Amino acid sequence: MDERQRRLWAANEAMALGYGGGRVVAEATGMSERTLQLGLRELPQRGPEVPSTARGRIRGPGGGRPSAFQQQPGLAAALEKLVDPATRGDPESPLRWTSKSLRHLEAGLKRQGYQVSASVIGAWLNDQDYSLQANRKVREGSSHPDRDAQFQYLARRADGFHQQGQPIISVDAKKKEQIGNFKNGGREWQSQGQPVEVNLHDFGKDKVTPYGVFEPSRNCGSVSVGTDHDTAEFAVESIRRWWRQMGSRLTPTPVSC
Repeated sequence: MDERQRRLWAANEAMALGYGGGRVVAEATGMSERTLQLGLRELPQRGPEVPSTARGRIRGPGGGRPSAFQQQPGLAAALEKLVDPATRGDPESPLRWTSKSLRHLEAGLKRQGYQVSASVIGAWLNDQDYSLQANRKVREGSSHPDRDAQFQYLARRADGFHQQGQPIISVDAKKKEQIGNFKNGGREWQSQGQPVEVNLHDFGKDKVTPYGVFEPSRNCGSVSVGTDHDTAEFAVESIRRWWRQMGSRLTPTPVSC
């Protein structure tokens, strides 16, 4: 149906419902009450159907309120200038995305004297094939010229120690964890209506850092837990504890450097 046919149909339904029918039809269809009242006035003198011109419209092109970009000729250029320095992605790609939020763009345009809302900016960006996305870690940066030689040296040394039966370890600090009965993200299977009860408040909680020492040649390792941060002192102490508790027993021969 075109615009006039929808008005007349909605008005006819409102009249069939009786008192209060207009409000019910307006809420059900999303049509404004003003448009529905116009249909009610047109209904008694309904004439011949007017053919639609394009996509349900019976008004000629160019009707309606001018957009903010039409009322302010420099708005589009100013918005493009704000977005362009933050534009990411392949310039040949039809899809572009920006790291600036709609509110930041709105504030920037208003500082230049333009009157435009964030929703209008969003519609313009969508028409220009922009989308708001988060960044992604994919670039490693420049590589040192001696980087490959360093890894080759480490690989040769590790292979030599392995041939001698000496330990080769890999160390790393893991994600910090909370100490105590505190709420943690995620879910687990439990009986219906019997969730695990945790403390109501999280303030005053302590965190620990697990530090792992792994020996790939024997596929074994250990984990030290401490309240210190990931410091060199913590790393050395974790290796020392691994050597005293595991490494020295698994490696009876002295370690040569």
